[in-house]
Amino acid sequence: MRITKAQFKGLDAYKYSGIDKSIVSKHVLGPFWTWLVTLFPKTLAPNTITFIGLCFVFTNVFTLLVFDPTYAGKVLPSWVYLSWAIGLFAYQSMDAIDGKQARRVGMASALGEMFDHGCDAINTTLEVILCSHALGLNRSWWTVASQAATLCNFYASTWEEYHTGTLYLSAFSGPVEGILMICGIYLITAFHPEGPGFWSKPVLTPIFKAIPDTLHLVEKLDQVLGLKGGLRLETIPANVAFMAIGALGTVGNIANSYHNVIAARRKNGKPLLAPLLGYLPFFTHVIILVFWLQAEVRGGVSIVHDARMLPFLGYWGMAFSYQVSQLILAHVTKSPFPYWNGMMIYSLFGAIDANSQWIFGRTPLVQASPVAANVFIVMSFVVALFNYVRFAREVIWQICEYTGLACFTVRHKDANGQWVENVEAAKDK
Repeated sequence: MRITKAQFKGLDAYKYSGIDKSIVSKHVLGPFWTWLVTLFPKTLAPNTITFIGLCFVFTNVFTLLVFDPTYAGKVLPSWVYLSWAIGLFAYQSMDAIDGKQARRVGMASALGEMFDHGCDAINTTLEVILCSHALGLNRSWWTVASQAATLCNFYASTWEEYHTGTLYLSAFSGPVEGILMICGIYLITAFHPEGPGFWSKPVLTPIFKAIPDTLHLVEKLDQVLGLKGGLRLETIPANVAFMAIGALGTVGNIANSYHNVIAARRKNGKPLLAPLLGYLPFFTHVIILVFWLQAEVRGGVSIVHDARMLPFLGYWGMAFSYQVSQLILAHVTKSPFPYWNGMMIYSLFGAIDANSQWIFGRTPLVQASPVAANVFIVMSFVVALFNYVRFAREVIWQICEYTGLACFTVRHKDANGQWVENVEAAKDK
């Protein structure tokens, strides 16, 4: 895609704004990050630090593919789950200090925010894949729900930033407390004797063992709420409870984001309901993808409970990264809201084809057999990956060409205000 002159004009006016209300970030991790960034030389570009962090996550995914390439739910060696915790914490740390490094070397820019958010978008799906495995969910609709809810959280924050001009991190946010919670899940899975099996046990069992009288109280609460069978509170597995908490967090995040948008638009005298249309692209794509997945319920292509689940999640993640990166670009260039993209059309084709027996009473065109479905879904992941990399490369190249910045090289302004390499800047001095 080509960035227009009007968009470049908006890029010139861009200025980062962020509010972090996290207590953990301010009093615990903040001082650590401030110290950590000093260990990196000023010759290392901020985006390089971001990418190094993402490589830790890539390594985590690689270990999953080595031990459980079909995402069947095999119990992995304890050290693998431990490495996931270390890798994710390393990613969080790199993601937190890239902005500090940018300010250290005088390279804070819209390019840095786009690259940072783009890496965050990729990491979001990868952590859903890893965390669902650690929780013992794997090929299940719970993993699908986790993917939808997690991506919705990310989209809501980006949507909020587009309309307010400010990146808000609440007292409990995904980039800080959310990541630490997932690190905790990895550590528990690594050190507990039952591994992922621990999360399939009723979440209240430890409390019942410690305080036996609480079981009677919970049973009474079941009666009051009319809960029976597997829906009783004392039988809810820990992983399902975690999903329920995540769902509540998603709803809370959407409500809080809209509250901030309302405040900003009231201040500027703008309509309050119009921004909600911005959720249509996300939810439309989610509905299309779930429609594709539910084809197996009607005798169509099986994805959720098959090895195809992993490449499908990869496709979903790359398509989402493209969608949300378009929104980030619109934010930093002050462009109109992006309501659709080509990957939505591609997903619609895949969904209709998978359900063609039910819709049209005929065999699917490209997913007619297990082998054909395998090829098409893996190909879809490759297409989405190529599309996102192409988009990112074109946008980064154009911004670098226009501003004079470099994505992975530290530059400084010379006496004429032009961005030059460190060596050239030193000569001018």
